[in-house]
Amino acid sequence: MTNPSKNKIKAVILAGGKGTRLKPLTAVFPKPLVPLGNKPIIEILLRKIHSHGLIDVTICTGHLEELIMAVCGDGSQFGLNINYSKEDSPLGTAGPLGNVKDLTNPIMVMNGDLLTTLNFNNMLAFHAEQKADITVGVYQRDVKIDFGVIESNEDKQFVGLREKPTYNFEVSMGVNVIGLSAMEHIKPNQYLDMPDLFTKVHDSGGRVCCYREDCYWLDIGRMDDYALAQDQYAKNEEQFLGLRS
Repeated sequence: MTNPSKNKIKAVILAGGKGTRLKPLTAVFPKPLVPLGNKPIIEILLRKIHSHGLIDVTICTGHLEELIMAVCGDGSQFGLNINYSKEDSPLGTAGPLGNVKDLTNPIMVMNGDLLTTLNFNNMLAFHAEQKADITVGVYQRDVKIDFGVIESNEDKQFVGLREKPTYNFEVSMGVNVIGLSAMEHIKPNQYLDMPDLFTKVHDSGGRVCCYREDCYWLDIGRMDDYALAQDQYAKNEEQFLGLRS
């Protein structure tokens, strides 16, 4: 695939949430600053962004933004140019984009609390090739049910039983490529979640595509996930930093 990062595409990191599911860790600092090894999560993400040739970054902040700004600064220590966009009240997972300045077409938007080996350049190339308005990064998640699942018909008659089945779902990774055409649905200082943006664009006739890649991904939203992220990062540090494929 071609490398569209030469087009100076802006990366946007959503880092305004309170991270309530990671308390008590997030009682004293925001979730993007929770450490993995000797680095906060957001630094790992910033270094990965730089490794893919993306330079201009806007961090959307809210909860304890002064701590994020103190750690990330102007981005020069990461080889990046970092600006900030603050939400004074919660705007959801898409609403903060309405206040971001100097948008490119497209922008790459990601949550500030994820750990992934996803190739950003390949996703950007896919977005361009598909002529998409939005490209959603998707990941297959296996969910095991630790019970016997009963199957019955409309007459409440037993049909069968599946013992501790595993179900497969495609979930949103929290990494999206968004074109300016989709940004028309986002208004400054108005609350909007990303799933609602996907639906608005789709329902208005826009092209919403799904990008799949054989990669590792973890949303660090719960204490169990955080423990797993610590283990995985220790084993694959260079890969998560984008230093090797």
